[in-house]
Amino acid sequence: MTTALITHQDCLNHVNPPGHPEQVARLMVIERALKGFDLLRIDAPLGKESHILRCHPQSYIDALKSANIGPLDPDTHMSAGTYNAALRGVGGIIQAVDMVMAGDTKNAFVACRPPGHHAETGTAMGFCLFGNVAIAAKHALEQHNLSRVAIMDFDVHHGNGTQDLVWNESRIFFASTQQMPLFPGSGAADETGAHGQIMNVPLPEGSDGSLFREKMTSQILPAIDAWQPEMMFISAGFDAHRNDPLAGLNWDTGDFVWATQQLCDLAEKHCHGRLVSTLEGGYDLDALAASVAAHVKVLQEQ
Repeated sequence: MTTALITHQDCLNHVNPPGHPEQVARLMVIERALKGFDLLRIDAPLGKESHILRCHPQSYIDALKSANIGPLDPDTHMSAGTYNAALRGVGGIIQAVDMVMAGDTKNAFVACRPPGHHAETGTAMGFCLFGNVAIAAKHALEQHNLSRVAIMDFDVHHGNGTQDLVWNESRIFFASTQQMPLFPGSGAADETGAHGQIMNVPLPEGSDGSLFREKMTSQILPAIDAWQPEMMFISAGFDAHRNDPLAGLNWDTGDFVWATQQLCDLAEKHCHGRLVSTLEGGYDLDALAASVAAHVKVLQEQ
């Protein structure tokens, strides 16, 4: 059973100002890196408001639909194609959940932009509009009658939006590694959620993949194992790579390979391999392309 790659050309129509790190070229290099892969290639549908409302209020959706072209904040911008691109991100990850649950594919990688893990309940920030992975996790619970799911976020920046959206959700375990101190400033170890179902593992600037692997092995992987999720999600940010311009961790491609394999092993153990990964950060184009290719190769091998 092959891996699904879910994306859409509309995601190229989200155009940030010149020099912005979250650029159209990110998807273009990913497309080239995956060109020779034997993947089930699916166009992401538009997400529905009913999906988004599981995490964001109608007032927030309406505000984004009517927002002027330009900055929402210094980092997060709207262009003429941004809203539709964001809907493709929501629709793509919902499609991934439905396909994996139906057995049409064992796992999936959603390559859409803008990313999602910084979007809070009523606030767009950090390049993100909608909390894609949290929306998908709640969809898996509500639409597919699952009892427990787990999200692992290894982006170099803390997924403050995902944390906000699942803070009160006792059925979602959220684990995150992130450089601290760094934007957005959240993700301390004592941020554990309303039900103790959130695990944050801050990593110091300058640390390399060996510390990440040690923290994963000693803390996060055992916690996910104990959770016994019925579906796994990955917020796959690749900006902890040593070449990334926006942060200061020193991982290499092998660290993403190792993490992906560990998470796939837990998915195999607890949920018949059901796993959905979605693109978050990663801003050095060469490092992003190589890391995504390595990540997807592991998914294919399951």
